[in-house]
Amino acid sequence: MMNEFPRTTVGGVSLPRLIVGTNWFLGYSHTSLAKDKFIKALQTRERIAEVLAVFLDRGVDAVMAPLSQHLEEAIREAEDRTGHPMTRILTPSFNLLPGGDPASNPEAVLDQAKALGATFCLPHQCVTDALVDRMHDVIRDIDRYTALIREREMIPGLSTHMPETVVIADKTGADVETYIQIYNAAGFLMQVEADWVMRIIGNAKKPVMTIKPLAAGKLLPVVGLAFAWNTIRDQDMVVVGTTTADEAREVIDLSLTLLERRLPDNELQRTRSKKSLE
Repeated sequence: MMNEFPRTTVGGVSLPRLIVGTNWFLGYSHTSLAKDKFIKALQTRERIAEVLAVFLDRGVDAVMAPLSQHLEEAIREAEDRTGHPMTRILTPSFNLLPGGDPASNPEAVLDQAKALGATFCLPHQCVTDALVDRMHDVIRDIDRYTALIREREMIPGLSTHMPETVVIADKTGADVETYIQIYNAAGFLMQVEADWVMRIIGNAKKPVMTIKPLAAGKLLPVVGLAFAWNTIRDQDMVVVGTTTADEAREVIDLSLTLLERRLPDNELQRTRSKKSLE
């Protein structure tokens, strides 16, 4: 039986409050081109499926990702291994101006997201933030794109790096059910201070999926997760990427401990320089 991770509800769908991130599967290290190449060479379908199976067996049954056939094959393998379905939260990007590649037009890309089994569809930051008009407090054409998502029986949301996106979408009543927002203790890739983003998340009218809690590996898991879990609401979520099955187990166990307001008792790294501390 699957160990149930604490859950929330988004757009009428039950989701775990911990969501599987995929940068460390697909080669987006936010560190260097060399690290990106290493990740891509390492992460075969079988290795990704092994990590996903750990999450599924612990009740973390949702994954956030761009459109990727490689990842989709790994998800299906993990589903077959565990017997548990995975909810797909996809973040596609598409043309905003006419005249581009027809395969990248919104309708074609959203059809692809639907074909990959997306339950949630949140246009990626490169789409969303290009539409945000801070002068007039509007997100241009958002109703068109959310309607296209709804027509394909997916649940719309917005992925953003701009804190203003959440504020403007709430203010204008945009037809979305959730937001993706960068949030971490290091302020990594955040456009304003963490306390401002903390307040915006706390005031958001919809549940928020917070991303990059470990600042792309720049924060220790216990540090980044302690900050995230202790400063978001019960309806909000944390999205974290891992490279290996052991890392997946570690972030799950740390998260459960922190959610119970207990001090983690996980085994620590041991090095020669720390021998005098034992």
